[in-house]
Amino acid sequence: MEMELVAEGLEFPEGPVAMADGSVIVTEIKGQRITRIHADGGREVLVETGGGPNGLAIGPDGALWIADNGGAFSWHEQMGLTLPGPTPPGHEGGSIRRFDFASGRLETVYEGCDGRRLIGPNDLVFDAEGGLWFTDHGCTTADGRRYGALCYAANGAVTRQRDGLISPNGVGLSPDGSVVYVADTWLQRLWAFDVEAPGVLAPPGLAPGRVVANLADYQLLDSLAVEAGGRVCVATIVNGGITAIAPDGAMEHFPFPDPVCTNICFGGEDMRDAWITASGTGRLYKARWPRPGLRPAFNA
Repeated sequence: MEMELVAEGLEFPEGPVAMADGSVIVTEIKGQRITRIHADGGREVLVETGGGPNGLAIGPDGALWIADNGGAFSWHEQMGLTLPGPTPPGHEGGSIRRFDFASGRLETVYEGCDGRRLIGPNDLVFDAEGGLWFTDHGCTTADGRRYGALCYAANGAVTRQRDGLISPNGVGLSPDGSVVYVADTWLQRLWAFDVEAPGVLAPPGLAPGRVVANLADYQLLDSLAVEAGGRVCVATIVNGGITAIAPDGAMEHFPFPDPVCTNICFGGEDMRDAWITASGTGRLYKARWPRPGLRPAFNA
C-alpha cells in the first residue's frame, strides 16, 4: 500500500478526524493538545487541553467532542519509540469535553455516571440520532487493573451499557447502526454489541457481547474506524498497522512503519483517503484505502 508522510514530530498523535476542507485534526496525548494539520502541510494548535485528549468526533452541533483520559498514562522511551506506561498516582479521572470552533471555548460536559467518576475515556462515535457512544478504557495502577466500560451519553445523561470490560478502546458503529463494535486492547479482541434501541444494548447472555475476532500471538488493539461495507479497521500495536476485520471474523492486515499504530479515519470525496496515526514515532500517514470508509454521522 502506498503511503504519504503527512506530519511528524507529534507527541503521541491519536483520534484523527478528516474535515470537509481537507485538513485533519488529531490529538497529541502526551503533548496535551489538539492540532489541526492543513491540506498544504501547515499546522496549528487548536487548543491546549491539559489532561489526556485521546479520541475525537464531530458532534451534531458542529463542535469537536473529546474523550479525555485525564492524564491516565505515564510516558517513557524505548527502542526509539514513545510509549505509554502505567497511570500516574495523582490521576483523578477523565471526562468527555467539547471544543467550539467559533468561540475557541473548551468545556467539560460529562465527568461521571451513576455517581461514579469516569476513569479514562478513550474513544467516541456519534450515532444518527446524535447520541454519543464512548469507551472508558479504565487504567492500570500499582494495585492492578481498574476495568472500563462502554457508555452512552444523550440529553445530559450518561449510562453504562456494559460495565466491567477489561480495556475497551476503539469504538464504532456498523453501517446500519445496529451494532456497536469495541476493541479491547489487552484481550486482543473485537467485540460486537447489538443495539436494541438508540443508546440501549440488547441484554447480555453469559458473555458481554459477541466475539468477532481474537488476534493471535501478541497483538494489541487500539482505536478503529468502520468501512462502508462493514469491515472494522482496527489499529494494531506490536504488529504495527491496521487490521481489517470482517463481521464473520476474516482478517486482513495492512502494515505501517511503526509498531504503535493507534487509529485510522477515512475521508475525501470517495471516502478512500485514510489517515493513520503512527504514535510511537509521532507521525501521521495518509494512504489510499482499497475500499471506502463509512461516512461519520456528522462532520464540519
